[in-house]
Amino acid sequence: MNKLFTLMALAFICTAATAQTDSTTVKKDTLPKDSNDTIRIGNIVIVTNGAHNTNNEHGSNTTISMGRRDHHKRLSNISTNWGIVDLGFANYSDKTNYAGATAGQYLLNAPGSNFPLGASDFSLRANKSVDVNFWFFMQRLNLIKHHVNLKYGLGLELNNYRFRSDISFKEAGYSPYSSTTSIPHPYVIRDSVNFSKNKLATDYLTVPVMLNFSSNPGDHNRGISLSVGVSVGYLYNSRNKQISAQRGKLKNRGDYNVEQFKFAYIAELGLGPVRLFGSYSPNSIFKNGLDMRPYALGIRLSNW
Repeated sequence: MNKLFTLMALAFICTAATAQTDSTTVKKDTLPKDSNDTIRIGNIVIVTNGAHNTNNEHGSNTTISMGRRDHHKRLSNISTNWGIVDLGFANYSDKTNYAGATAGQYLLNAPGSNFPLGASDFSLRANKSVDVNFWFFMQRLNLIKHHVNLKYGLGLELNNYRFRSDISFKEAGYSPYSSTTSIPHPYVIRDSVNFSKNKLATDYLTVPVMLNFSSNPGDHNRGISLSVGVSVGYLYNSRNKQISAQRGKLKNRGDYNVEQFKFAYIAELGLGPVRLFGSYSPNSIFKNGLDMRPYALGIRLSNW
């Protein structure tokens, strides 16, 4: 009897203390004898265990616990992440046949030059060749219990290749060394000035599609995630930006024989809150002449 009064008094006090909030939930399950009675008031759970003793008398044990209730977040089958930024380094694997490129006039040497253009002319300043990407959005579609997902998006890839040497990209037209010789396609020359800055920039509108694996889909800042797939980009801008004391600041726009479409293998690795990305294209940046296959590595600023 004393236990019953104690239970009723405690229930009354807890109800009065929580009556002014909308978050109070009272749940009571009344079952036949030899069963449990459960009352849940806010964060307080009261369990009364009813049972018969050996004299067929009814007795009870009461357990009172306080604590935070478990909330199981229901994950959406489609989730969207807006405004993702990639910061990384850009480079390429040079597979060019320089003798063939010279013979085809994709590389043009000054008359009488004893040093034809070669791989050293296209070496990059690795610390200043950057890959900056802005993804308008990425979506994730649940495939298998949120551990396996389809991930896709849309964004801009901005690749900047910073050269060590003083080369210049030229559009089709008359040779700078002869007013009577016309080159029918874009080409590259070793220039006569010293550039303090010399880079080729290629910008793409890109669609990535990946298969995503997540060890902890309920909390993106914990566990490990891995995404692998492909991307297809459409070239919408290319330019050769140069700065020199003799010519000042120049931004020469042209297609420069750059491929219109870029296909790449892509991957993303998530280690807790840290996201890393990588991409590699098995195809050259250029349509012909130069065979340079781009890749990029960096960090991704993303919620998941």
